[in-house]
Amino acid sequence: RLPSSATLRALSQPAMALLTDLLNLDLTDSTEKIIAEYIWIGGSGMDLRSKARTLPGPVTDPSKLPKWNYDGSSTGQAPGEDSEVILYPQAIFKDPFRKGNNILVMCDCYTPAGVPIPTNKRYNAAKIFSNPDVAKEEPWYGIEQEYTLLQKDINWPLGWPVGGFPGPQVRLFRLDRLNLDSWP
Repeated sequence: RLPSSATLRALSQPAMALLTDLLNLDLTDSTEKIIAEYIWIGGSGMDLRSKARTLPGPVTDPSKLPKWNYDGSSTGQAPGEDSEVILYPQAIFKDPFRKGNNILVMCDCYTPAGVPIPTNKRYNAAKIFSNPDVAKEEPWYGIEQEYTLLQKDINWPLGWPVGGFPGPQVRLFRLDRLNLDSWP
C-alpha cells in the first residue's frame, strides 16, 4: 500500500529543509574558494550549456579567469575528429543560486587556434559595437506590446469584417490618405 499524500508531505518537509540549508550554505568564513559556472550558447543557438570549476578565490575581472575547454562534438559545435572548443570568459555576474562570492561566467567559444566557432555570434556583435561610430550612439530599448480591440457585442476584432479577415496589410496602412496637418 502506498503512503498517503499527507504522509509524503510530512516526510518531504525535513528533506526540503536540508536542501534549503544546503542551498543557503555560506562557506565564506571557512574558505576563500569559489565556484565559477562557465556558461555558453550551445550548438543549436537556442540552448545554454555550462560547467563549473572551483577557483582559489574571488574574481571580478573576466580577463583574470582561466580559459577552459569542452568537447564540441557533443554539442554539435565541432567535428568528432577535432572536437576541442575553448571557452573565453567575457563577463562575470554574481551567482544568485549559489550566492556568496560564487560567480556566473558568460563565455564565447573559439577553436584552439583562436578562431571564433560559427555559433559564436557575440564575436561579430562585439566588433560592431566596439566601432567608435557605433559606441558613441545611445541605444534605445523598448518592449513591443500589441493589443486587439474587440467589438463590444460580438467578440470580433474592431474594423474586421464580421466572420472574416481584412485584406493585405498594405491596404490598412495608407499613409497617403492621412491628412497629417489635421493631427493635434
